[in-house]
Amino acid sequence: MSNAFNIFQDWSANRGNPKGRIVMVLFRTAHLLRLNLVTFVLFLPYFILYRLLVEWFLCIELPWKTRIGAGFRIDHGQALIVNDNAVFGAGCTVRNSTTIGNRKLKDGTYSASPRFGDRVDIGANAVIIGPLVIGDDAAIGAGAVVVKDVPAGHVAVGNPARIIPRRS
Repeated sequence: MSNAFNIFQDWSANRGNPKGRIVMVLFRTAHLLRLNLVTFVLFLPYFILYRLLVEWFLCIELPWKTRIGAGFRIDHGQALIVNDNAVFGAGCTVRNSTTIGNRKLKDGTYSASPRFGDRVDIGANAVIIGPLVIGDDAAIGAGAVVVKDVPAGHVAVGNPARIIPRRS
């Protein structure tokens, strides 16, 4: 079965993490149902339930139109905010209290959102904003404020983030 239609594609990535498993199955279901206007209208109560359960009750703002690759892991999902235009590759991990979004520009419009490569590891309390590209196998340290690109295989740490090579 194609990953696009597999609502359990994140199941093994969230092993031992029931909250992550539940959120990702709910997200994948909503993401799949929103692709067609007819299913969106028919399943409108599901979308309302998703918003209530995931966003209000579990405090994870993960819009159903966000593009996320297979094997997405949510560690300690609480106070997580992801902009709906963010794009994640496969095998990414996001931890609690992380904000991923866009910036308001001087002209009043908003910038694009970050794009993440495969196997990006994002620490707790990280802030990643703007039209950034985070390369494959990069890591974002806990509490880092990232406002510039992070090359593949590098680590972003601190506020503002410094980019350093990742140790083998």
